[in-house]
Amino acid sequence: MKVMIMAAGKGTRLHPITDLVPKPMAPIVNRPALFHIIGLLRRHGLVDIILNLHHLPEVITGYFGDGGQVGVNLSYSFEPELMGTAGGVKNNQSFLDGDTFVVMSGDAVTDIDLTGLIAAHKREGSIATLAVKEVANPSLYGVVLADDDGRVVGFQEKPSLEEARSHLCNCGIYVFEPEIFDQIPAGQFDDFGSRLFPDLLREHIPFHIHPTGRYWNDVGNLTEFMRSNVDALSRRVEVEIPGAEVRPGFWIEGESAIDDGVLVEPPVLVGRSCKISEGAVLEGPLVVGDGCRIEEGCHLVNGVVLPNSLVPEGSILVGGVLGQRFTARERGR
Repeated sequence: MKVMIMAAGKGTRLHPITDLVPKPMAPIVNRPALFHIIGLLRRHGLVDIILNLHHLPEVITGYFGDGGQVGVNLSYSFEPELMGTAGGVKNNQSFLDGDTFVVMSGDAVTDIDLTGLIAAHKREGSIATLAVKEVANPSLYGVVLADDDGRVVGFQEKPSLEEARSHLCNCGIYVFEPEIFDQIPAGQFDDFGSRLFPDLLREHIPFHIHPTGRYWNDVGNLTEFMRSNVDALSRRVEVEIPGAEVRPGFWIEGESAIDDGVLVEPPVLVGRSCKISEGAVLEGPLVVGDGCRIEEGCHLVNGVVLPNSLVPEGSILVGGVLGQRFTARERGR
């Protein structure tokens, strides 16, 4: 079974991180969100994958290449102009056509049971199945309305809590039959939520939901970016935490220099080639990216330090994201 990962969006709500990297490359426990998505697909035996790209595509292709190093087969399609969710899928019809296929967002953190989702889709026998997750606050998401048999009967886009008729959030994870291509025009922008799914409803073409009780979080803004890192580090979601767990809840990847006088209160992850000076306090949940330098007397609590950042002597970070911009000359050093 083939898979398309939607990785073309600009991720404006995750600015300024997405000024530097595409949204799917936002680091979750020092690996791109997309790395964890690909790992999930691989664990469920889904290894033939195509990604659509638009914003900073060379960052993704340079990191993953043909997929061999992460155990999958990767292809890419480039969109000079964004095609939308449905338009992007139609643009890759030649890769996906001929059998049931999976489409999923490349910028979420999840350990959803994809094997169970696909099995549920095949039992229903409909043209599409949407993974959904019950959420406390539907105003942040597009929500799905379904009948007692799980057939989709309507949608609401970010309804207020008072107006919400459902708390089932669309996870951006779909299983489709190839007949879906007959419903998508070629060569133009098209969207699942605003056009394709409402048209399926109007034409009485049945499609279904599959609720998941597993972890799912959209890395849509800085708050959710932080939440995903904290949840991954706290083991609320099944993702790979890189490095060696030198003591419970404290991971170090590769060669990093940590002075004896550094106080570490887990959970904490320190990336490769870091230098952490005496008197620093690392209080979890905390992720320190590769190549960071944390000087004497810094106190970092509940945060993410992006790769190659300098934290000057005596700095305090509480509940936030710290990073640094570099000039083109500095990047080339």
